[in-house]
Amino acid sequence: MSSKPHAVASAPTSPEKETVKASHFLRQIIEKDLAEGTYASRRWAGSPGDAAHHQAAPLDSARVRLRFPPEPNGYLHVGHAKSICLNFGLARDYGGVCHLRFDDTNPEKEDQEYVRSIIDAVKWLGFSWEAGGSAHLYQASDYFGFMYRAAEYLIEAGLAYVDEQTPEQMRANRGDFGKPGVDSPFRSRSPAENLARFRQMRGGELADGAAVLRAKIDMASPNINLRDPAIYRIRRATHHHTGDQWCIYPMYTFAHPIEDALEQITHSICTLEFEDQRPFYDWLLDHLVTGGLIPAPHPRQYEFARLNLTYVLTSKRKLAQLVSEGKVSGWDDPRMPTIVGLRRRGYTPEALQLFAERIGVTKSDSWIDYSTLEGCLRETLDTSAARAMAVLDPVKLVLSNWDELMGAGHLEDCAAPVHPHAPERGTRRFRMGREVWIERSDYEDTPPKGFFRLFPGNKVRLKYGYVIECTGALRDAQGQLTEVQARLIPDTKSGTPGADSVKVKGVITWVGVSDGLPAEVRLYDRLFAVPQPGAGEKDFLDELNPASMQVRQAYVEPSLGAQGVIAAQADDKFQFERHGYFVADRVDHRSDHLVFNLAVGLKDSWAK
Repeated sequence: MSSKPHAVASAPTSPEKETVKASHFLRQIIEKDLAEGTYASRRWAGSPGDAAHHQAAPLDSARVRLRFPPEPNGYLHVGHAKSICLNFGLARDYGGVCHLRFDDTNPEKEDQEYVRSIIDAVKWLGFSWEAGGSAHLYQASDYFGFMYRAAEYLIEAGLAYVDEQTPEQMRANRGDFGKPGVDSPFRSRSPAENLARFRQMRGGELADGAAVLRAKIDMASPNINLRDPAIYRIRRATHHHTGDQWCIYPMYTFAHPIEDALEQITHSICTLEFEDQRPFYDWLLDHLVTGGLIPAPHPRQYEFARLNLTYVLTSKRKLAQLVSEGKVSGWDDPRMPTIVGLRRRGYTPEALQLFAERIGVTKSDSWIDYSTLEGCLRETLDTSAARAMAVLDPVKLVLSNWDELMGAGHLEDCAAPVHPHAPERGTRRFRMGREVWIERSDYEDTPPKGFFRLFPGNKVRLKYGYVIECTGALRDAQGQLTEVQARLIPDTKSGTPGADSVKVKGVITWVGVSDGLPAEVRLYDRLFAVPQPGAGEKDFLDELNPASMQVRQAYVEPSLGAQGVIAAQADDKFQFERHGYFVADRVDHRSDHLVFNLAVGLKDSWAK
């Protein structure tokens, strides 16, 4: 999959020029349909519509039409990112178009805030619904008029009826997997009676919950979804788009196939939980084709396994609970699996696209280890992220012989590349003096085996600077390390002829006290401490990782400041050498208040 997707094309691409993609069953289905010309006779009038609307239109120049149909009732998460990459990516790869459609048929849970966030998420991931000079952005609520017309057609054809049983009666009469359902006493009403009653529902003459419109299929079907499913309910609620125009609303299972048909979708790709709904999808569209309401061939539905990612919850209800109970700072908390959270954490569109391609598409449920997602981020940041030094848990290192060797108050210029493999990006510059900041963990009074950093008598190199020899340390009354002491080894500066005159096993990063910049660094980790939070009878709130966020008052090199060669801006990504990849927080980072979030470490710290 391309790392920088663009607006999907409406004309076929040359097979010789296509990048080879990892095959999966959805690609095989699309390729078979294209080879057999399954949808070659489709017409497109430039906008969604019924059979008459498309009848006189030219043949559709898009070889395939797909759609990403989120309900605007919350923020999109990493699972939606996979679906976005899949649908828009397939449309791009096969010379087609992918629509962005808001499935806004439930007025009580939807909001314009979510509409805006979804549009922003799809754009940020690098995809576009613009094709052929048109913006293929649609909303299901614009089709309410046709849906009502389709419902009346089903009633008149004897394929739907108004049921006035209570919800409890309908539930009891539906049966179960071992027992067939029982016909509603209202099932035998005539089409004329049902039509009149349905129009009373539409006119607001019946109370909420007093009646539903049901498809008339088979109450003895082994597929419970075909036991006369409800297709319309009464719901007095103001819709964020249509206002109070309607007091009845279509059920999702009724609306979704119709939306696909009006938009001339060829391959309707859903997650596996909709597999049992496919027979109704086909039943409905077959009858609407027979009635001349929609054109043939109608769309087909295909299902794939949803994303199950370890250490992550994607339930909107549970994510909302984390926000409402203050377990996280909001929907964009960098520990959240929402796209806005991942973006604030430092994830890139390229990393999420690589992840979607790498995990593939299957029809069987499985768990993807979180380290796979982190690995994709490391790969994309390694080639792009500027380098810098930072000290996250600072303690002062004092070079006792600095003034003697270098002169009192002298500051030595040091330099390093902005990126080691891209010299054209320039050079970072910083200064070493008598005092520098180092990591507290870089010193031990008595070193454990394999420790090559600072302890009395040991020599290390200050990266890009000089070799030093540790002479001791100071501690306060509580035993807290307050200062590390060392002496400078002259003529050992990196990049000079004497740099290799003293061999050392340890190299440590540092920041000068003279020019280091204070910064707030937020060390984020996985939000949950267990691979499958909330599994079984456990309360997912009891499985939160108590160390999922730690805030450090750190020092960073001057190149990240407003006047530096890097000049960190919100959303910029960096590799803090030795520590990992960080991002300047897109909410709180300012030139006078540097805030960096840990995106991912240099290696998997959770590896067994």
